[in-house]
Amino acid sequence: MPNLINIISGEMVFVGPRPALYNQDDLMALRVAAKVEKLKPGITGWAQINGRDEISLEEKVAYEKEYLHRKSLFFDIKIVLLTFTSVLMSKGVKH
Repeated sequence: MPNLINIISGEMVFVGPRPALYNQDDLMALRVAAKVEKLKPGITGWAQINGRDEISLEEKVAYEKEYLHRKSLFFDIKIVLLTFTSVLMSKGVKH
């Protein structure tokens, strides 16, 4: 529910990179270097359906950069549909 409030207020979007935690300085630095820090955080994203917890921070940022370059309505729809599949199969979850 809090995420939906953040979407309504314009702080988040449905599809975008997951927000970094306050202590993930390494992830934030990689995002700045890749110029993807300007993307609004999202509930789901390209990196989440391509490995979630199983990929390195560098791979996550590479997927986020790819998303930045491919961003479109149809790509967002694809990501949302693939998210449901990933969640149902618990794909990429380590814990």
